[in-house]
Amino acid sequence: MEQQEKKCILQVKNLHVHYITDEEEVYAVNGISFDLNEGDSIGLVGETGAGKTTTAMAIMQLVPDPPGVITEGEIYFKGKNLITNSDKENEKIRGNGISMIFQDPMTALNPTMTVGDQLIEVLRRHNKMSKEEAKKRCIEMLELVGVKSERFNDYPHQFSGGMKQRVVITMALLCNPDLLIADEPTTALDVTIQAQVLDIMMNLKEKFQMGLVMITHDLGVVAETCDKVAVVYAGEIVETGTVEEVYLNPRHPYTCGLFDSIPKLDEDSTKLVPIEGMTPNMAEPPTGCYFHPRCKYCQEICKTKSPEMTEGSHRYKCFFPLGNGDDEKGA
Repeated sequence: MEQQEKKCILQVKNLHVHYITDEEEVYAVNGISFDLNEGDSIGLVGETGAGKTTTAMAIMQLVPDPPGVITEGEIYFKGKNLITNSDKENEKIRGNGISMIFQDPMTALNPTMTVGDQLIEVLRRHNKMSKEEAKKRCIEMLELVGVKSERFNDYPHQFSGGMKQRVVITMALLCNPDLLIADEPTTALDVTIQAQVLDIMMNLKEKFQMGLVMITHDLGVVAETCDKVAVVYAGEIVETGTVEEVYLNPRHPYTCGLFDSIPKLDEDSTKLVPIEGMTPNMAEPPTGCYFHPRCKYCQEICKTKSPEMTEGSHRYKCFFPLGNGDDEKGA
């Protein structure tokens, strides 16, 4: 039987987001483009301050304004441009259409309300149902993520970090969204709990056939959870492709630097190879390629001209790519 072609649920086209204050204008996101099919997952990877969370907030239409302004671009969710939608239309989409797991589970919950009341409030806001029906659905979802029903009336401070994160995941998935954005969902958790939380998320993604945008600085998390990866630097995607393409044959010097800075279990060397320098101040972005001040392969052209993104499945922005280019020949 022929496999049905998946529909594209999210298209981000040439997105630019600036933070404008009286003192300065920060170029946080600079022309990010990617798309995602239903049931698929993409990881946005990069250092802190690369523009990953701002991209997520733009998709949610929650960029704080002021100072944040979407200055250019389009974001299509199931064919509708969220940027030109009214606030009311986007409010309806949030929860039922697109849901987000925010970065810190410790601050994502209201400390003055029981976990159960918070979940019921979220569910009833987006669905017409009685309090009893909502409670039943919330308990079912909590049990799916491994939180016992007797914890329903507990307050957030009575939960550990890992259990809080499970509650936050429950909250994000209550309305069966078509797209889930997870912003560093395992940052505050220890390694064992991290693995459990990722397992829960991936099982629920399969169960509900959701699209997933995973935001992280952890290449290992992306390898475990994503089909595609986009490496973000200074508000731009500098390399993107399937996880296999990018991990097995990284082409951009920044991507190679990220891999070199990870400890290798099969090598005796005790030294990591850091990426020299600091991420740029995006109130005064560098000329040419944004990565050139930190790049050991930099040539004169890199200092004055910004490279174009290449074509094909595995794409990158670099005048002097590393790797062997085999994936292009095979394409």
